[in-house]
Amino acid sequence: MEAPVQMEMVELVPNGKHSEGLLPVATPTAGNQRVESHRRSCVEGEGFLQKSPSKEPHFTDFEGKTSFGMSVFNLSNAIMGSGILGLAYAMANTGIILFLFLLTAVALLSSYSIHLLLKSSGIVGIRAYEQLGYRAFGTPGKLAAALAITLQNIGAMSSYLYIIKSELPLVIQTFLNLKDHISDWYLNGNYLVILVSVTVILPLALMRQLGYLGYSSGFSLSCMVFFLIAVIYKKFHVPCPLPPNITNATGNISLVDEALLQVETEAAAFCTPSYFTLNTQVPMGQGGGREPRESVRGCPDTVPMSPQTAYTIPIMAFAFVCHPEVLPIYTELKDPSKRKMQHISNLSIAVMYVMYFLAALFGYLTFYDGVESELLHTYNEVDPFDVLILCVRVAVLTAVTLTVPIVLFPVRRAIQQILFQNQEFSWLRHALIATALLTCINLLVIFAPNILGIFGVIGATSAPCLIFIFPAIFYFRIIPTEKEPAKSTPKILALCFAVLGLLLMTMSLSFIIIDWVSGTGQHGGSH
Repeated sequence: MEAPVQMEMVELVPNGKHSEGLLPVATPTAGNQRVESHRRSCVEGEGFLQKSPSKEPHFTDFEGKTSFGMSVFNLSNAIMGSGILGLAYAMANTGIILFLFLLTAVALLSSYSIHLLLKSSGIVGIRAYEQLGYRAFGTPGKLAAALAITLQNIGAMSSYLYIIKSELPLVIQTFLNLKDHISDWYLNGNYLVILVSVTVILPLALMRQLGYLGYSSGFSLSCMVFFLIAVIYKKFHVPCPLPPNITNATGNISLVDEALLQVETEAAAFCTPSYFTLNTQVPMGQGGGREPRESVRGCPDTVPMSPQTAYTIPIMAFAFVCHPEVLPIYTELKDPSKRKMQHISNLSIAVMYVMYFLAALFGYLTFYDGVESELLHTYNEVDPFDVLILCVRVAVLTAVTLTVPIVLFPVRRAIQQILFQNQEFSWLRHALIATALLTCINLLVIFAPNILGIFGVIGATSAPCLIFIFPAIFYFRIIPTEKEPAKSTPKILALCFAVLGLLLMTMSLSFIIIDWVSGTGQHGGSH
C-alpha cells in the first residue's frame, strides 16, 4: 500500500534524482529500518522518524530539541523588525479603520502562506526553503529561492545595523549629557557598529542551531514589549498639539489673543483622529518631517504629490515576513508536525499583530498627523533628554541587535545549500560564512550612505517572492496531481495568491521609481 506514495515522491524529483538529504518514505513497522541517505555516510536512527502511522514522516539531519515556547520566541523575533517604529506613520496615512483592515488581511495572508510552505514540506521533508525550490523547478528553483533569501535578509540585517550606527551614538551622547557633538571614537557610529557586531552579534551567530537563540529572542521581545508600554504611557503625558512658539509677539494684546485663538482652532482639528483616509497627499517639496500634512484636512493651497495611502500597502504587506526562518525553526522543533508548527506560526503572528496595532494606535493618537516615519524621532520634539524615551531607545537597539543573528541563519544556510550541499558540517566553514557575511554588511553600512534606498528595491522584489509567489508556485508544483488536481480549489487559490504577490511587487517598484523620478522620496525618513 505504501509503494504508490513512494513513486509519487520519486516522480517529483527533477531528472529522476533525489534532492540532497531526501530519504525514501519507509513505513514505520518493526524490522523495517533500512532508511539511509545515499549522500551521507551516517545512518539516521529510527528515533528521527515518526513512530505513529498517522503522522507524516519528516526528514531531518538531527533530532529537534527546541521547545514550543522557544520556537514561538524565535519566529516572533524573526517577524518583528524595526518596521514597528513606522507603523504609527502608516496609520496616519490610512486612518485607524483602514489600517486595522489592512493589518488583519496581511496577518491572515501570511498565515496562509506559511500553511502552503508547511504542506509542501510535508512532501519533501523538513529541510529548507531552497529544497522546496529544487523539488518544484530543479536547480533554477533552488537558486532563485536562495538568491531571494540572501538578498532579503542581507537587506534586513543592513537596516538593523544602520539603526545601530545612527542611534547608538545619540544614546551614548544623551547618557553622558553632552549637548555638543564631539569626535571621540565612542560617539562614532562606524566604530560602534563594528564593536556591536564583534562583541554581540557574531558570538550569537556562531551558534550551530537556531533553537539556541530562543533565550535571546525572548529577551528581544521583552524589550519591544517595554517599547510598547512606553508608547502607551506617553500617550497620556504628551500634550497635543505640542506647545506652540508664538514668535510674532508685539505690544498688541489683541493680536496675541487672535494668534492664540487660531492655534486653539487648528489644534482642535489637528488632534482629531482619522478613521478612514485615502490618497493622503503632501505639499510639493515638503520633506515629511514634523509639519502636519494639511491636505488631510482638504487645504486647497497644496500641490498633490505621491499617494501616501498607497505607499503604506506594500509596507504593511511585508510586516509579517518571516518565511525564510519558518522551515529552519520547523526542522529544529521537538516532536515536529505540521499542525504543531502551524500553531507556532499562528501564535507568533497573533502576538505581533496585537503589538503592531497597539504601537501604531497609541503612537498615532499621541502625535496624529505630526508623527514621523520613525516614531522615536518624534519624541525628540517633546524632550530630547527624556529618561523614559532614552531607555526605550536602548531597548529598541537591544532588540534590533538580537534580531540580526536570527536573520543571518537562513542566509548562511542558503549559501551552504548552494556551495557546500554535499559536505558534512564544519565549524570552520560555519564560522567563516558568518564572519564574511557580517564583514560585508558592516562595510555596506559604513561606506554606502544610501544603502536603505538600494535595499528598498531589493525588498520590493525579494519579499513578495518569499511571502507570496514562491510558496504558491512551489505548492502548485510539489503537491501531486493525484492528491490535488491542477483545477482543484486549493491549487487555484495558490495561483491567485501568486498573482497577488506579482501585483504587490509591481506596486512597490512603481512607487519607488515614481519617488526617484519625482525626487520626492525623502519623506520616508532616515530609517
